[in-house]
Amino acid sequence: MSDLKEPRVLFAAERTLLAWNRTSLSLIAFGFVVERAGLLIQALRPEAVHPQQLELTFWLGLALIMLGAVTSAYSARQYGIVLKSLTPAEFPPGYAARWGLAVNVVVAVLGAALAGVLIFWRIT
Repeated sequence: MSDLKEPRVLFAAERTLLAWNRTSLSLIAFGFVVERAGLLIQALRPEAVHPQQLELTFWLGLALIMLGAVTSAYSARQYGIVLKSLTPAEFPPGYAARWGLAVNVVVAVLGAALAGVLIFWRIT
């Protein structure tokens, strides 16, 4: 438990959460690009693509998307733990400290939903 009685610890934790949020969004976006790269290469040069390459780009992209979703969920959990350890004096009056937590949870859910949609499209 912190006993600084000022919001520096809260803001440091929030900056860390935002850094992890950027990382998770980057992983999800990069995973989507990797997943679609096989289709782009197939459209540009169909004779140069083997079915195994399409499978590889699909599963590698899906793994990156899920890694981004898990990263977002885990960083939200860690931030929640930090928030519980702070005293009321360390929160500025009227400051909505849980907003970043909610955004990270939404990013995690949407990342998992994107992975689910890609799998659904793959099997149909």
